[in-house]
Amino acid sequence: MRGKFYEPPIDEYLPQNGNRGYRVSRYELDLVYKVASNRLTGRAEITAVSTAARDRFALDLSQSLSVGKVFVNGAKAAKYAHQNGKLVITPAQKIPAGGALVLIVQYAGVPKPVRGPWGEVGWEELTEGALVASQPNGAASWFPCDDHPSSKASYRMSITTDSPFYALANGALLRKQTKASQTTWVYEQTEPMATYLATIQIGPYQRYRVGPTSSPVPMHAVLPARLRAEFEHDFARQPQMMELFTERFGPYPFESYTVVVTGDELEIPIEAQGISIFGANHCDGRRGAERLVAHELAHQWFGNSLTIRHWRDIWLHEGFACYAEWIWSEAAGGPSADQQARAARHNLARQPQDIVLGDPGPLRMFDDRVYKRGALALHALRLHIGDLAFFDLLRDWTIRYRHASVDTEEFTDLAGHYSAVPLRPLWDSWLRQERLPALPPPGR
Repeated sequence: MRGKFYEPPIDEYLPQNGNRGYRVSRYELDLVYKVASNRLTGRAEITAVSTAARDRFALDLSQSLSVGKVFVNGAKAAKYAHQNGKLVITPAQKIPAGGALVLIVQYAGVPKPVRGPWGEVGWEELTEGALVASQPNGAASWFPCDDHPSSKASYRMSITTDSPFYALANGALLRKQTKASQTTWVYEQTEPMATYLATIQIGPYQRYRVGPTSSPVPMHAVLPARLRAEFEHDFARQPQMMELFTERFGPYPFESYTVVVTGDELEIPIEAQGISIFGANHCDGRRGAERLVAHELAHQWFGNSLTIRHWRDIWLHEGFACYAEWIWSEAAGGPSADQQARAARHNLARQPQDIVLGDPGPLRMFDDRVYKRGALALHALRLHIGDLAFFDLLRDWTIRYRHASVDTEEFTDLAGHYSAVPLRPLWDSWLRQERLPALPPPGR
């Protein structure tokens, strides 16, 4: 039972991230960023409720940031210690279970990405400006938080930076105010958001409307003016993608969608809530990254609205987004989803059969085989239950768990309602075995 004070266990893939004893409902971040020196000054107000009576509470926060002052429920903390990426706070008075908990942390420093098995994630300095791409554990590189994928909260983010630069964060822009040489941008993200999906993007950008003004989902691009012509060609079919995915996956889960293209090149694009971030190299004038455009858009449903409770279920994000690439290809007149699936399986069959999709392990959770096997599992399900039931299931999945935390068992249980026969053999073969299963014949 997930009762009033339920809190998920520490994630086995990232046991050093996430904390016990409280559940966050809101972050209010007031940030000042100096572009030239890459210096960040911040004040974080974190509203939470305690889940157990505790003498101390911990937040995740990178050691590259120094803590100045800490307050608990309006009073100065009795003491705090910041080491090994944890800020441990001792209140002046013990907080009972179910008690209100408002933590205020003042901090500053030169933010750096968090190093891990998957490379560097989090706050990254650009040639001009900065970006934040925190999956899976980079949020602590720029603000104190409960850095667990199931810890979803609302956000208000205020960013003050040098006036020539554009600052973007998740949610709606509430106000923008310029004083002297600095501009303050204030954003409100009302829908619950996981910490790794929170983002700040700062650069010499301009903002443009994408697609027709009559579109039910407002879409924008934030990018250097020099890349606009390539963007308008390479991302031209994004409005059609939005229309297709809304039909296939259910209503778009947020108020708007923004694509950021940085002036620098990026190895891969990355999703944030309501936002996707691409590099200048993804605007090549030849639509060479169009499958990635579809992939990142699909994450707004699968990953951002529906967010996994534990990282072992990463296929629920990446398998679905990869399958969205194939759905788009089919609708856009390219190879069908079935052709894409059979080609992907052929390629996977020549690779090592040593990965379990439902629990790939922390070092392999971003392995491309997880993405492709996840998409193949969905295609096998589609062939098994038929197109009508399959897309009814996907819409039910996204609507039923909108803005919530999910796991594999919840999806497989729901899928069972759309099948006339038990699906256990299908899930056993695709999710729990290393050996790559065969796809059912087309049209089954």
